[in-house]
Amino acid sequence: MIAAQAKLVYHLNKYYNEKCQARKAAIAKTIREVCKVVSDVLKEVEVQEPRFISSLNEMDNRYEGLEVISPTEFEVVLYLNQMGVFNFVDDGSLPGCAVLKLSDGRKRSMSLWVEFITASGYLSARKIRSRFQTLVAQAVDKCSYRDVVKMVADTSEVKLRIRDRYVVQITPAFKCTGIWPRSAAHWPLPHIPWPGPNRVAEVKAEGFNLLSKECHSLAGKQSSAESDAWVLHDAWVLQFAEAENRLQMGGCRKKCLSILKTLRDRHLELPGQPLNNYHMKTLVSYECEKHPRESDWDESCLGDRLNGILLQLISCLQCRRCPHYFLPNLDLFQGKPHSALENAAKQTWRLAREILTNPKSLEKL
Repeated sequence: MIAAQAKLVYHLNKYYNEKCQARKAAIAKTIREVCKVVSDVLKEVEVQEPRFISSLNEMDNRYEGLEVISPTEFEVVLYLNQMGVFNFVDDGSLPGCAVLKLSDGRKRSMSLWVEFITASGYLSARKIRSRFQTLVAQAVDKCSYRDVVKMVADTSEVKLRIRDRYVVQITPAFKCTGIWPRSAAHWPLPHIPWPGPNRVAEVKAEGFNLLSKECHSLAGKQSSAESDAWVLHDAWVLQFAEAENRLQMGGCRKKCLSILKTLRDRHLELPGQPLNNYHMKTLVSYECEKHPRESDWDESCLGDRLNGILLQLISCLQCRRCPHYFLPNLDLFQGKPHSALENAAKQTWRLAREILTNPKSLEKL
């Protein structure tokens, strides 16, 4: 048994050193290329509208606010200056979303974003995004990379297609540090020893982002009354990227995630796009809860952890539900075609079986 485990870990490490590191290097090269173009566009935006200041800075070989969705798809979060006192309201009526409401209507003029505040006193995510989209469209025509970059049409999101190979979504956002959303108040679960109190404090201090993007929990939802019409359009999407990164430090967690992403890119890039990197990241967090001891994430346990996550992924695909780690009412498979999820379950099962029964097959995977 131990020999079989050791064999699997040996082949997984080999896979990591060869395939995962090559993937990382290729993506890092793409990011540098893409960020040159995006920075140039954002510089033009800033000239036209100084409230949209680019926050795309390179630190320790990584760009703050940049998420890799797949090797050809990226999201850049553009942090806005908040100025003005808003109440953060997430009452659970919109899973994964929240609204920002002026805490004192008379102070409307104190806000940097006064013209984006609705009559009811909400700061409209959609109005800010719409203004930003107009500015980016103008900047694309003026920037020095205009021959290789164009706006993606037919979407309310701000998306750029670069060299006809890459798509970058630029999302205006507010950073919320030092507060924690009510909809995530159940975390951490009281009966689970992971993560320890120090890590919990770090994660909560890291806070979350509020993104101006289409809210998936609104898909197909009709306004039941005029009073909640604003909710459908002005809500902000909660994002916990930095908190999740902090949680997954230590042991073989990052290595495990890197292997999962590489397997996804090579074998689970399927019609209907049922799976992305974020699903993998979410399942690693759940696996950390199931195996709370640090010794469970020792290098020698890499095979067990990977196997556990792949089986959990199959289960989620078969149930057609993958709850967000911090916001379990939010289903990350919402809106995905059932046939695509079924197909992904079959492919993942094939992959898991192959790796378990014949670790050497990783050389070909």
